[in-house]
Amino acid sequence: MPQLEENVSLRPYNTFGLDVQARYFARFSSVDELRALLAHPAVQAADKLILGGGSNLLFTQDFKGVVLKNEIRGLEILAEDETTHTALLRAGAGESWHGLVEYSLDQHLSGIENLSLIPGTVGAAPLQNIGAYGAELRDTFERLEAVEISTGNLREFSATECGFGYRESVFKGPLKNQYVVTAVVLRLHREARPNVRYGALEDTLKELGVTGAPTPHDVSRAVVHIRRSKLPDPAQIGNAGSFFKNPELPQGQYEDLKARYPELPGYPVPSGVKVPAAWLIEQAGWKGIRRGEGHTHGVHDKQALVLVHLGGANGGELRALAYDIIASVRDKFGVELQPEVNIL
Repeated sequence: MPQLEENVSLRPYNTFGLDVQARYFARFSSVDELRALLAHPAVQAADKLILGGGSNLLFTQDFKGVVLKNEIRGLEILAEDETTHTALLRAGAGESWHGLVEYSLDQHLSGIENLSLIPGTVGAAPLQNIGAYGAELRDTFERLEAVEISTGNLREFSATECGFGYRESVFKGPLKNQYVVTAVVLRLHREARPNVRYGALEDTLKELGVTGAPTPHDVSRAVVHIRRSKLPDPAQIGNAGSFFKNPELPQGQYEDLKARYPELPGYPVPSGVKVPAAWLIEQAGWKGIRRGEGHTHGVHDKQALVLVHLGGANGGELRALAYDIIASVRDKFGVELQPEVNIL
């Protein structure tokens, strides 16, 4: 039975580096250990938070329930399909997401290289259908395994059952807080199919001296280069990556805004046009701003999507900053930004 600790600081377990406490805390590294914890009376009676890398959370107060840290490991190729030249790769939910990307490249498999260096764990990836640089998890997703919290039963979810959308899944909606993801299975390609449609990738590949057709390794290297140039390292500056989703606007609303702001970027999506939240935030004057006595928190000076904790702030102050940004963008553009980070 895993140990259930009391009154544990969560500062090492969230990338904002906020010093809040969990009433109870435990780690699990297998489905059996998770089931044992879920059967514990103190766990059953408490609110539960499943923690991966803590890279998508903003704690605004102590967590009065139990935090269960997912440390289920394991990477393996389950099967090869000679007809489609694909392979099924299974990863434990507690594995590092970027570690999975690197493993896939080492195994000469492609499909998730555009998602390189996204922080967090494998188990968190399907909850919000992670995406970056023209790719999303659902592009390669086959199925996941998850334990139902109320019963301890293990079941599988197909891509259809996960209900993936833009930074969305059924686990953020109807099934929120009902399942714990324990493993993810992806279908990856044996034949390289680099996706370099995203403009910044083409430019960066040229900058890195890649000529001709790029390899999956080249694409991963370019993505890592871009992310490191724009995004602060959580080990150096507290942050949770992109704090807001890019809004998707109806075509008519986008055209009205474009007439007023000719420089407004936009990318066609089925629902209309996706607009970069970073552009809206920067135009509203927030990029690089600092708040708090001694400048404890603010907006990153290289990427307006990123809120930063510079030391000495609390989660409530960061939440207030986020809401002020939302109100400012709403007033200026009539666009409602939505947080991508979970605020607790």
